[in-house]
Order: sequence, then C-alpha cells, then structure tokens
Amino acid sequence: MYSALMSTPERLIEATQELLWERGYVGTSPKAIQQRAGAGQGSMYHHFAGKPDLALAAVLRTSAEMRETAARLLDGPGTAYERISAYLLREREVLRGCPVGRLTMDPDVVASDALRAPVDETIGWLRGRLAEILQEGLDRGEFSPGIEPREVAAAVVATVQGGYVLARASGSSAAFDSAARGLLSLLAPQITTSRQP
Repeated sequence: MYSALMSTPERLIEATQELLWERGYVGTSPKAIQQRAGAGQGSMYHHFAGKPDLALAAVLRTSAEMRETAARLLDGPGTAYERISAYLLREREVLRGCPVGRLTMDPDVVASDALRAPVDETIGWLRGRLAEILQEGLDRGEFSPGIEPREVAAAVVATVQGGYVLARASGSSAAFDSAARGLLSLLAPQITTSRQP
C-alpha cells in the first residue's frame, strides 16, 4: 500500500490520517494503525508516545495538506472570482467528506485542545485568505460594492463544508456541485455596460 521508500513514522502518520478520516478518533485503534501502516507495536511506540501523539502528528499533516491544496488554487493566477471558483470547483473526494471538516465533528478531537487547535487554525487561515482575495476583487471593482469580505469568506467555507454534508447525506456529489455553483452565481462579477450619449 505504501512506497517502500517511506519511513516507518511516515507510514504510521499516513495510516492515522486515513483512519481518522474514515473512522474518527475512537474508531482509530493503535492496532488498526499498525496493520494499515505495516508496522509493529514496538515500531509505533518507538516513534510516538502513544495514540494521542500520533493522532496529533496526523492532524497537523492533514491540516498542512489542506492549506497547501487551497493555497495552490487561491494564490494562483486569475481574478479573485476565478481563483475562488478554482477552489470551489476543484476535484475532491466529496463523498468521503473533508478530512479537516470531519475532524470538527469528532467529539474526541473537539474535546482535546491539542487536536482541535490545528483544525481551528486551518479553518481560520482559509477564511482569512478568502477574505483577502475577496477584498482584492472588491478593490478592483470585481464584486458588488456592498459585500463584506470576511462574511462572504465565512459563507464560502460554510458552503464547502455544508456541501460535503449534503453530498454524503444524498450519496451523490451533485449536491456539493450545486451548492458551489449556486454560491459562484451569487458572487459572479457585475458586468456594467456604459451607455453612449
């Protein structure tokens, strides 16, 4: 399953990331991690103090990967609208849900300050970056003058996370796609036509 070049700690972290996404914290047992990673108990406890330590490494990695993916699109070329559109319409494993967003629904993650912090920071970073891009678009006259960048950024994040929930509930990615397209239609740049006298 994993590359022979991956170190044991890397395999353990990646296995934990996948299991947290699939099963949540309680459902991710040390034995399941070891089996998925192809690592023995001694190897796991040699590299990590225990499940909480390994879970934190996995949550930090998942959060960093989400930031990297979002930044690649949000910091890319194009207008503010095009960059937000690229983020909303990117290819995703919609029916699996958001690997970071799913952590917010895990009571054990939310109850742990250490595990919750990187999740909260990542979502906060995403809202902040979206707000900056929306402000850029507003300054360039791309969007309606009345929009509030921070509030619209929160709506973008809520649409993405809610889209995952709707898709999982219906068993179809169409619900996510519809939510994303609906938000983009509300954000669509205003086209002004100048009248000749």
